[in-house]
Order: sequence, then structure tokens, then C-alpha cells
Amino acid sequence: MARKMKLAVPDLISNSYFPAAAAVELGFFKKEGLDVDLELIFPVDKCYAALRDGSIDFVGGSAHSALAAFPQWKGVKLLCAQGQGMYWFLVMRADLNPERGNLEIVKGRSIGAAPWVEMGLRRLLIEAGYDLERDQIKVAPVPGAIVGTTVNFGLMAAKALEEGKIDGFWANGMGTEVAVTRGVGKVVLDIRRGDGPTACFNYTMASIATSHALIAREPEAADAAVRAIVATQKALKQDVKLATEVGRRLFPETEAGLIAKLIERDLPYYDARISPEFVSGMNQFARDVGILNGDVAYEDVVATGSSKFWTL
Repeated sequence: MARKMKLAVPDLISNSYFPAAAAVELGFFKKEGLDVDLELIFPVDKCYAALRDGSIDFVGGSAHSALAAFPQWKGVKLLCAQGQGMYWFLVMRADLNPERGNLEIVKGRSIGAAPWVEMGLRRLLIEAGYDLERDQIKVAPVPGAIVGTTVNFGLMAAKALEEGKIDGFWANGMGTEVAVTRGVGKVVLDIRRGDGPTACFNYTMASIATSHALIAREPEAADAAVRAIVATQKALKQDVKLATEVGRRLFPETEAGLIAKLIERDLPYYDARISPEFVSGMNQFARDVGILNGDVAYEDVVATGSSKFWTL
């Protein structure tokens, strides 16, 4: 009998954590003997708190955010990547006439970003030479995206931009696509594809994480989860139309029609490996934003026992 487990993601109607959702919907977890329920828990720190408290078994979220519930990486391990690189976009109102790569547009503006996600933007701006106070840059939650509720953040950000409640947002590819398609927003930064300071690519990634307790108790379940994600990445690379099939099950009609395009764009980053270079860059970022003290060894962050399944 398949082992019953739960996987939480902080944003569902999105491409950010799509491999995790697709692994559930396409049956790849079940093929590995895991009967996994997918749960939406917003914001991401609440996902990791649920992992710490034992109410869920896996988190498919931003890697650095594990530190919200597991200080100094104690009690948690990253199992694999859902995709390489920091995966958020900076989008500004189209009527401000923003230019790709020109961050001057953020001065004096209000930018919506989710808790813990906002750290990436704040640090990026500092590395690019901006001072949030001096330059009067407000980075804050999107109006209506209430902490502790289940929301789909990117879509809420796009809606708030369209309604003029914010000047820009820092969010996922689905919110970005919706805003751009509607003509209300333009992309200023796309980190995965070379925008922003070089170091910011390794600030974080979409990962799969679990607890030390689960690995100690059921190491085979941790291995099975990695194999399921890798199989999902491969299946989507072979037939991206599977993304539409998953989208029709989970998303509203409009977003279901967009998801295959977004996943096709993300396929070059579908690599389950977590490199020492990434961990070094992420830990430096974590120290810079004050959520990590000192250094932590690679093997204390990554479940190296499952790494043999990254390239199956």
C-alpha cells in the first residue's frame, strides 16, 4: 500500500512549483509508492512551519525560506531542485514606461512582494547600488494577500497592479504573464535569464525539502520523492503538453491555457541537482539578509544520501 504523505506549496496557480504539483497530478509519486496530497499554504514560511511541526512531509518552495522554521539549517534538508536559479520577476506598471534591466524605475515606487520572497528583491537592489530608504522604495505585501491565508500570490499581484494599488510586483512567472498579456505590466527583471547582479541567480531556487526526522525514519520515502520529481521533469521535457493537462485540473481556464508556454520556457532550468556553488551563494545571501549566522556545510543543507537520484 502506498504511504500517505502531504506536500505543501506556497503558490499553486504558478509555474514556480509546477514540478511538485505535476508529480502529484501525473502519478509520479504514486509510481514511487507515495500517495501524496498537495496542499496550498501561504506564505512560504508557514509551509516550513508545518514541516517542522509534522503536519506535512515535504515542502515545494523557495530553498532559503527553510530558515524561517529551521534556524541554522537544523532539522531540515533540501532533497532536490525543482528548477535552477531564483525564479521571480520584477514587473512594473506599463504606463510608467519601464525598460528591461533599468532599475531606476523603482525609485519612489511601491512594489508588492510576498513574505520571505521579498528578501530576494531587497538584497538584489542593495547589490545593484540602491538604498531603499534613500531612494524611497517601498517593498511590502500586496494588498489583499493576507498572511496566513491560502492565496495564489502572483495572480493577486497582477490584479493589484491592474487596479493601480501598487506600482510593481516581484512574483512568479504566471502573475508576470497575466500582467504582460493584459497590457498592464512590463518585465524589468527576469533573474533566471540574466537580469540583475550575477550573484542573485543563486540567492534561492525552487526546491523540495523535508525534515531530518523523516529522512531518519523513512529514508526510502525521501529517495522516492526525488525520483518522482526527476521523472516529472523528464516527462515535461519530453512532452510539454502534459503541463496543460495538469493545468486543467488545478488552474482556472485562462491560467491553464498559459501554463504550457511558461513551462516550456522553464525547461532549460529543470535540473534536480543542488550544487555546492548554489549552496554557497544561497548561504551568503542568507547571511547578507540576516537569516543565517556563520557558514553551514553543504552536507548540512543538502540530503546528499538522495543525490544519486538527481540524474537518473
